[in-house]
Amino acid sequence: MMKKQVFAIVLLTVLFFSLRGDAAEKMTLMLDWFPNVDHVPVYAAIEKGFFGEKGLSIEILSPSDSADPLKLAAAGHVDLALSYQPQAIIAASAGIELRAVGRLVGTPLTTMLFLKGGGISVPADLTGKKIGYTVPGMMDHLADAFALINGIGEYRLVNVGFTILQALVSGEVDAVMGPFKNYEPAAMEMEGYPTGFFEIEHYGIPPYDELVFVTSARSFEKRRAEIGRFLEALEEGISFTLDHPEQALEIYFSAVPEAPREMERKAFGTTYPLFGPDTKLDVKRWKAFADFALEYGLIEREVNVDELLVRP
Repeated sequence: MMKKQVFAIVLLTVLFFSLRGDAAEKMTLMLDWFPNVDHVPVYAAIEKGFFGEKGLSIEILSPSDSADPLKLAAAGHVDLALSYQPQAIIAASAGIELRAVGRLVGTPLTTMLFLKGGGISVPADLTGKKIGYTVPGMMDHLADAFALINGIGEYRLVNVGFTILQALVSGEVDAVMGPFKNYEPAAMEMEGYPTGFFEIEHYGIPPYDELVFVTSARSFEKRRAEIGRFLEALEEGISFTLDHPEQALEIYFSAVPEAPREMERKAFGTTYPLFGPDTKLDVKRWKAFADFALEYGLIEREVNVDELLVRP
């Protein structure tokens, strides 16, 4: 009798976990660009089972263009996408039905990057120069605001996309707005090109959340519960990354074996202290950036931040 009871308990336990696994809600997450160390907490949360414990199965997608994640999320073609706070503000001002639900990196990574030895030591030295930008519709506007605030005159903007190294080395441009301070300087210095950069939040641009999760208004209402569980699991991934950075990095390398280890290990040393500590968005800080965006022409219409920011 006892053996039968034990067998029944074991069978029920196996059935429970099997059913729970089968019932996992699938969610698509599009990254802001190709996988890199900015995304380590996401991969850690997957590998450590934090999403699975919340009944979620996460499919990671990479865009072919940096503008795609926000567009596809707003159209409901992906459940969630990683985007940038300035991009989300610009899209909301343009009338796109978008919702920002959480953050991954809560401090600006964006810089004005240049090669050392070119006579640039303060922003005003860019007067009369060619300034590249990476993301059309966002980084060109930030470059204009940066120039106006810092007294840069008679400059010319050039869309270089993500051919940052080539554009700088060839002399196509003298500086580029958009490279991340944790990534491109490390990559370029490993190629033998020492760089300098201006951290834009120290030069008149209000601080903002660099990487944020966005979705459509309709998807938020439809999948509010799942998005809430996603953010809970991600916070566990962030905590794990902060507590065990080396282990989290190795999880990422296992998931993305093609990653350039030496360079990304160097980039991660700058990155991991910038995660979290949670996924919550600050309405006041978003409002301050939205007001700045309106004042300096990044947007033409005021943004209702209380409507844009939601929490499941």
